[in-house]
Amino acid sequence: MDKHIIIGVHITERVQHAGQVQEAFTQFGCSIRTRLGLHEADTNLCSPNGLILLEMVDDDAVAAELTATLKAIDGVEVQQMVFAHP
Repeated sequence: MDKHIIIGVHITERVQHAGQVQEAFTQFGCSIRTRLGLHEADTNLCSPNGLILLEMVDDDAVAAELTATLKAIDGVEVQQMVFAHP
């Protein structure tokens, strides 16, 4: 692997937008190596916002396409980090 491509997905109003986000994840599922979801939750609270970190397989074009698909969904902010290996 030449690099790690990490996509951060911040979702506001999770309940309202989660379906569309999940559809995008399913569409690009073969290119997602790792998925980690973070949100506040306890017995009295379930946060309306969430953060999902995706580790992509080493393909810039697919990562860019997934990023564009997610950015087109209302309530979703996407940022990308790339760590290259010398």
